[in-house]
Amino acid sequence: MLSYPQLDPIIFSVGPLSVRWYGLMYVIGFVAAYLLVAYQAKKFGWHKLTNHLDNLNLSLIIGVIIGGRLGYVCFYNPTYYLQNPLDIFAIWHGGMSFHGGCTGALTAGVIYCSRNGLQFWKAADLYVVTVPIGLFFGRLGNFINGELYGRATTVGWGMIFPGGGPLPRHPSQLYEAFLEGIVLFAILWGIKGKPWTKHPKTLWPHGSLLALFLICYSVFRFIVEYFREPDPQLGLLLAGFSMGQVLSCFMSAIGIGIWYWRSIVSTGSKLP
Repeated sequence: MLSYPQLDPIIFSVGPLSVRWYGLMYVIGFVAAYLLVAYQAKKFGWHKLTNHLDNLNLSLIIGVIIGGRLGYVCFYNPTYYLQNPLDIFAIWHGGMSFHGGCTGALTAGVIYCSRNGLQFWKAADLYVVTVPIGLFFGRLGNFINGELYGRATTVGWGMIFPGGGPLPRHPSQLYEAFLEGIVLFAILWGIKGKPWTKHPKTLWPHGSLLALFLICYSVFRFIVEYFREPDPQLGLLLAGFSMGQVLSCFMSAIGIGIWYWRSIVSTGSKLP
């Protein structure tokens, strides 16, 4: 059994205000995405996007926060928030859903791009290859907070988490940081130039990286959910699946649908 490194979730405080590691991880993820999207836009010659980066990033951040919070409220704890509606706005107490945040970001991206004459599928491909960086740091933030820990285990690297009872548990936050962060970034960043090739019938049309991200994330999340402790207010759902697995199945289906649709558009084929 490994010892859990009990780190103070608060980096420093100034009066009633506190700077937390979890919040810093979000900032690092957003800054990294901004810089890497700007780099790609320049590399692939999409100069029009650079004039919109600040406003588009702000829109996406707002979409992530609103979508992530509403996703948690609706999917993970609706009964509590129906009884305590004002707590919906208390995001500093925790409670964010990745699937909700992803939906919020995509919605914000579609709205912004349509209003400003940007090609959404191009923008989506540039952004999704940077998302794993935010996922990596976000899961590290979960680990530092001692939250979203794994199920009880006898493996040698199990840890006793504060609030997790006396039994060693899987450090599932680190599993997610590795798969959803490092592995997924390596996959997407390695093929980021595919949609920008000049071949008229490429197998990688714009939108294909978004589709691949949705599929790969869903697969990785589905696997890790077998090691992650289910949310206590939900437990396991139909067929023994967790809420995260159910949502990941829907996300994967959407990713497959986008890939199929965009491939047909790219090749000029007709729908059957």
